[in-house]
Amino acid sequence: MIVAHPAANLAEAVWIDLCEPTEEELQRVQAATGLRVPNQNEISEIESSSRLAFEKGAYRVSTPLVAPLGDGQLALTSVGFVLSAHVLLTVRFVQLPTFDAAHQAFVAQQGSTADEAFLRILEIIVDRSADKLERAGAECDELSRSTFSGGGRSQLSSGLRATLARVGRVADDMSRIRDALLGLGRIAAFVMESGIEGAPPVNAARMKAIRADVASLTDYEAHLSGKAQFLLDATLGFINIEQNEIVKTLTIASVVGIPPVLVAGIYGMNFHVMPELGWAFGYPMAIAFIVISALLPLVWFKRRKWM
Repeated sequence: MIVAHPAANLAEAVWIDLCEPTEEELQRVQAATGLRVPNQNEISEIESSSRLAFEKGAYRVSTPLVAPLGDGQLALTSVGFVLSAHVLLTVRFVQLPTFDAAHQAFVAQQGSTADEAFLRILEIIVDRSADKLERAGAECDELSRSTFSGGGRSQLSSGLRATLARVGRVADDMSRIRDALLGLGRIAAFVMESGIEGAPPVNAARMKAIRADVASLTDYEAHLSGKAQFLLDATLGFINIEQNEIVKTLTIASVVGIPPVLVAGIYGMNFHVMPELGWAFGYPMAIAFIVISALLPLVWFKRRKWM
């Protein structure tokens, strides 16, 4: 448990951050603030009525946020907020660098109100989401250049599987960022438009700016998702082209092999009367027929530009 803006006791704190709280910590916070702390099941609910509520003079909202994993991947984790006129409670069950940055910024700017802490958290989440989308956009640009400006077939063949995996990972990360942004947008709309009597005051101008940023980032994410889908389709198209090239090569090889096999089959017959058996140049002639019958289809394919 982290108490932002250190106070003599919990009752005087303006932001209490509960990270994987114990039962003893929950009881202490509830006794000091008079607010019911949501549990993990409550903040993980997906219906709007559970994520956006007002209870006993406090907003009770929750949203999924993006959490970095150890291998560089992103995951979604639910975070709960309980905002009253005097204190902000945040409940989370994983470590989030966003909250560490918000705590440092809140202390550095000597924040003194619960709504200021709430807005600072939302602003940093939006800022971090924008950074993640910028990195995703840069990776999409890099994938686009490597996909469409590649060299010969061998270069494409060696990188198609890796490209497909990267495109899938980028699209997956953007989907998680979009979920977080949509959750923030719902919270901002609920706080601004609820019109509940006795609700804690929140800076309308800053909340409006947060909502506008969320809307613009959501539009940008939709653009990147379309680009990622285009890259995915293009990569799959290149894979189909490579497969078609392989099938065409095998087809040409099988067609080229048919006439020599026919000639060899004819001269492999065991008939007593075969004039060529008595010819001095019968064997070289058969070999010549086999070679010529193999070369003629190749010349024809070349002239048709099939190979």
